[in-house]
Amino acid sequence: MKIYASAMLAAALAAGAAQAEDLKMSTIAPGSSAYLTMSTMASIVNQEQDAHDLTVDATGAATKHQIDLAEGKIDFAMTSPTVHHLLKNQLAMYQKLDSAPELAERLRLVFWFPYGQYHVLTYAEDGMESLEDIRGKRVFLGPPGGGAWNAAKSWIEAQTGMVPGEDYENFKGSWSSALQAFQDKQVDVYIAGGIAPFPQVEQLAATSDLRILGPTPEEFEQQTDEQRAPTEVRGRELGIIPAGVYGEGVVNEQDVATLGAVVGVSTRADLDPEIVYEVTKAFWEGAEGRREDTPWLENVTLDYAVREGGLPLHPGAQRYYEEVGLEIPEGSQAPAE
Repeated sequence: MKIYASAMLAAALAAGAAQAEDLKMSTIAPGSSAYLTMSTMASIVNQEQDAHDLTVDATGAATKHQIDLAEGKIDFAMTSPTVHHLLKNQLAMYQKLDSAPELAERLRLVFWFPYGQYHVLTYAEDGMESLEDIRGKRVFLGPPGGGAWNAAKSWIEAQTGMVPGEDYENFKGSWSSALQAFQDKQVDVYIAGGIAPFPQVEQLAATSDLRILGPTPEEFEQQTDEQRAPTEVRGRELGIIPAGVYGEGVVNEQDVATLGAVVGVSTRADLDPEIVYEVTKAFWEGAEGRREDTPWLENVTLDYAVREGGLPLHPGAQRYYEEVGLEIPEGSQAPAE
């Protein structure tokens, strides 16, 4: 009887394991709040429920991940209003991809969250005090071809008129290789996005004095429409990095105005609504217990999650938001079946 009971238990466990859904998520490499948020999401979801196992691949560019997602190779990926707009309208890096509009229609939103402020970092000892001072310097804008690269490029060009390859050297590398190059003083300016206080900047400031380049909020308000334009593009916004938020390791004595951005977690339109509902519910309910010990999660909120960004919600995600009483903007609502 004991052998029979053990066999039955093993069979039951095997059946339960077989029912678990292995889900794949792609995000950008460590070096931004997008990686931090999505890796934390996976950890929370896996701890909060047993039906789904969410694994994260933090390699490659978000622009490519959207294609992989639409083609069914993965289940979740980082997105942004800007990237989705480019895919939907076959622009920029997608201009030669004839199937781009069709692929965009296969994508749905789980939630939006703030990418954070673009930190234009340099070493205080190098003497640079404004964005104008990057002329002739070696600058990392972000991985080539990615959304961060395009955003940082547009910000610097609007603010100074300078473009990479002509006015300053464009360092081509991944997030990790560029960070190492900056630490080795092989890169003069390192640009990374994160919600201040961003842990990566705190780590850098612990060993060297840094300066964040950019106008003050007062200077920004006095600028031309062309200079402020990048903050008004779909999926981008004005970001403010408060003086003192990083302590003595960052020498800025005034707030810095910079580019901010909206990013999100997207999924396949054809992914089972029940799965998306369970993943969405597990994340938000689990996140509530993490906020006190994870300060940056205070910026990842339900109201921000459903803001309009050009990508409609997945029905499974929308079901959760409706259950908790959120008012969903018309432009974010899941398409009628």
